[in-house]
Amino acid sequence: MEYGFTTAAYVVAAVLFILSLGGLSGQESAKRAIWYGIVGMALAVLATLFGPGAGNWLLSLVMIAIGGAIGWVVAQRVQMTEMPQLVAAMHSLVGLAAVFVGFNAQIELARVLRAKAEGGVQVFHGFAAVLAHKTPAEIAMLKIEVFLGIFIGAVTFTGSVVAFGKLAGRVDGKPKKLPGGHMLNAGALALSVLLGILYFTGVGPAIFWLILITLLAFFIGYHLIMGIGGADMPVVVSMLNSYSGWAAAAIGFTLGNDLLIVVGALVGSSGAILSYIMCKAMNRNFVSVILGGFGGETGPAAEITGEQIAIDAEGVAAALNDADSVIIVPGYGMAVAQAQGAVSELTRKLRAAGKTVRFAIHPVAGRLPGHMNVLLAEAKVPYDIVLEMDEINEDFPNTDVVIVIGSNDIVNPAAQDDPNSPIAGMPVLEVWKAKQVFVSKRGQGTGYSGIENPLFFKENTRMFYGDAKDSLNKLLPMIE
Repeated sequence: MEYGFTTAAYVVAAVLFILSLGGLSGQESAKRAIWYGIVGMALAVLATLFGPGAGNWLLSLVMIAIGGAIGWVVAQRVQMTEMPQLVAAMHSLVGLAAVFVGFNAQIELARVLRAKAEGGVQVFHGFAAVLAHKTPAEIAMLKIEVFLGIFIGAVTFTGSVVAFGKLAGRVDGKPKKLPGGHMLNAGALALSVLLGILYFTGVGPAIFWLILITLLAFFIGYHLIMGIGGADMPVVVSMLNSYSGWAAAAIGFTLGNDLLIVVGALVGSSGAILSYIMCKAMNRNFVSVILGGFGGETGPAAEITGEQIAIDAEGVAAALNDADSVIIVPGYGMAVAQAQGAVSELTRKLRAAGKTVRFAIHPVAGRLPGHMNVLLAEAKVPYDIVLEMDEINEDFPNTDVVIVIGSNDIVNPAAQDDPNSPIAGMPVLEVWKAKQVFVSKRGQGTGYSGIENPLFFKENTRMFYGDAKDSLNKLLPMIE
């Protein structure tokens, strides 16, 4: 009866997770999709707690309550601008969980095998009882699962910690490698495989090999992500999401939990697909980014001539009042300033005045895939005027005014004009083709990736300096 209930609950939860993942592909269905995921996870946890072989219910409930309370507090405190860092932090916890489960499985396996070797009758409980009935072939497969779970989990843990540091500005966003670069990563990987073989064949102390494998994987995760620059961080976060999924799948195989295998495979495959899509959007080589920018060296960037010309709120307001068509390009600066509310109000006033207002979203705008879409949805900007790059790029030449809010790389013409630029070949929003461009920016810095932008020096561009929220609030009373 217990097996039937658990299996049925897992099937329903798996369906809910699939519906959740599918619903997140659209803004209108995203809120409903989140609830599918919440209900699916609650059902999965309950089915696991009260399923076959479960025990320590009081301790489990206490730990769930503690974890839930911590999650609630963190969710209340984290700003929308900090969501990428939070996602990276969550990935690190999944990776660390995979490492702990792998070590626990090895400790339990060693206990069972030792008891069998000593003879006599011993009653095992929980996971040990499952291990006691495994055949030698199944034990061999378990060891492979333990190795993969620990290795992928450890890489995910340290990689996610470094990604968190870069996204939070606590670690330099520029790519950094130790002397030896990629050869160090390759050597650590080869040594990990060798130690995995020693662990699998039973030569020497198994736990010792696993500890060494974990340390090597920690290094690989750290060194890989340190070698990736800030401009590629959105891809990195997405790929770490994939790694955490595969780590979860490995845990599922180890524990014999079918739902965990399904969920891990869903997360792993969707994260990998998203990373590939984003690499195409950035004209980046997928393997190059994941291996820490292998082969990404370029020559000296082209010199930029001219000067950045500033404009005040009155000048921007006058241009907007005269315009018939306006495109707004949001970037991470909008998120930092929490200006989405002011942007929404500006949009409302411009549309009320009979002007055509649309938003242009680059696939890698912000620090996380869909970052800008979430912010605009939070501010209740109509979904039908929020367009992707491929849908709107051809419309810039026929646009009167473009307002760029805190974006740098995604509107950088050097991607097309300078073959030596670090973002050469990356598809960008061609805002410079509009009649007038206003860039809302705090100052004359180069932005997160450290790449200079020739857009700021073009004749039809004016720099609207200041905090984006304050600047837009100054505009609002002047819009007729």
